[in-house]
Amino acid sequence: MREDGKIDYVEMPAGDLPATKAFYGQAFGWSFTDYGPEYAAMSEGLDGGFYANAAEAVPKPLVILYATDLEAMEAKVVATGGTIVRPIFSFPGGRRFHFTDPSGNELAVWGE
Repeated sequence: MREDGKIDYVEMPAGDLPATKAFYGQAFGWSFTDYGPEYAAMSEGLDGGFYANAAEAVPKPLVILYATDLEAMEAKVVATGGTIVRPIFSFPGGRRFHFTDPSGNELAVWGE
């Protein structure tokens, strides 16, 4: 069961998505669900995915939290000192926003 404010997903950049999928598949037995040519999701203990589009991907692993009320969580992030770096947007399966914490770490929050 998904819970507000808990780590729910991790995204990682993939400069060469086919090679990245092949590596994790062969090394660890991971399987993937493709969402177009630039994104592959996996569910291997903790759900996550690899993003091939360098213009869209965060250049390091991206921790993604969950929220039942995305707008309320976005307001809470701002009220407590976070900075929105990518406002709420839609993607296949939901919506999310990105923010930085006071130390400059970028995270995201998603909701259905």
